[in-house]
Amino acid sequence: MFQYFKKAKNYWISDASFGSLLIMLLFTVFVLPAMIESKGDTTIFLNIMFFLLFFVGIFSATEKGFLIASISMVTMHLLLRLIRFTDNPYEFYLLERIVIILNLLLLIFINMRLLFRDEEVNKYRVAGAINVYLLVALAGAFGFEYIHLSTGQSIGGDVILTGKDEDFGNYMYFSLVSTSTVGFGELYPVGMTARMLSVFLSVTGVLFPAIVIAKLVSLGSQKK
Repeated sequence: MFQYFKKAKNYWISDASFGSLLIMLLFTVFVLPAMIESKGDTTIFLNIMFFLLFFVGIFSATEKGFLIASISMVTMHLLLRLIRFTDNPYEFYLLERIVIILNLLLLIFINMRLLFRDEEVNKYRVAGAINVYLLVALAGAFGFEYIHLSTGQSIGGDVILTGKDEDFGNYMYFSLVSTSTVGFGELYPVGMTARMLSVFLSVTGVLFPAIVIAKLVSLGSQKK
């Protein structure tokens, strides 16, 4: 068993793993929302994908502290998910969302460390930069959901929010248009907290590519 764990860990700290993670994120961010809208109850796929993403965080952690934090977050998420099947799930729904956000932030940090761990620049590192960008948007989606669940408002416009997992597509869409600064206008943030989160995502979406591209170009120049 330890041998398989070691092989998995060696893969997920390699550059090639950025490509695998990118495929997982593309499916989660772009395909799952469409599946939820067209097929209705597909939350099982949502749960599976997030547990896979969080297990990637465990295998990608190169330091003991991050490894312990990742395992703790995944364990808490699993327990909260199981508790939600009881008669009073809502009491744990907000806490579960907080754990998801923290886990995503940890995964972002771990991937950033892997992305710039040395002076290597290749196509996998570019995929790694895209992964971080998508993870930020993903964390933003759950941020908007948490705001809505805790305050009763976060996104307004041409959308009906139910307070359930099926809302993931709407939150993901709004987070993406905020991060990419597309802003079609049919949805808008409601309340100061949601507005500030939307602005933060927009600023991050503009600055992150510029900073990462500059860093990768700098590393490539130093290597030459």
